Amino acid sequence: MLASIYIATYEILKDSIIGRIKDFYVTGFNENGEIVGEDYQSKVLSKNKSVLYASLDWLQESDAITDDDIETFNKVKQCRNNIAHEISRMLSEGLPKDFSDRFSDMVSLVSKIERWWIVNFEIPLNPEFADKEIIEDEIIPGPIAGLRMMIDVALGDDEKSKYYINEFRKNFPNHKFSS
Repeated sequence: MLASIYIATYEILKDSIIGRIKDFYVTGFNENGEIVGEDYQSKVLSKNKSVLYASLDWLQESDAITDDDIETFNKVKQCRNNIAHEISRMLSEGLPKDFSDRFSDMVSLVSKIERWWIVNFEIPLNPEFADKEIIEDEIIPGPIAGLRMMIDVALGDDEKSKYYINEFRKNFPNHKFSS
């Protein structure tokens, strides 16, 4: 279960890194979906052959992350690769020794990147926040709230898990699923 949560969280992190930037460069929609502006190629993808590392470079140049954050990301990625490729061995030997540290690092990176987007783009574009004091550390980004919910459901006690299921049923009464 922990390995699955780690891999899912890694995908959330990748989306925060790649998806947010790509969305930033969307200029419209057509019958095929999103239209991504030419600036995405010249300002992001041109930085590296890997979309992931090109996006990390863009975030670093935008002062969203640092060299240390990229180094941390590389450790998180290595742990993810070990888990994904060695999961059958880990069933008998256990998770990597640095699992807990890497998981914490990953959650911190998601939070840092998402907060940067909120503080630098979402809040300034929303007139409801004009002249309001924003305490950055008190911002809980959507992916972090979703991650907390996922952990509560997967690893929490029955009461927490059932709370989310019951709330889902109240909000989506026509959805059929087994419990």
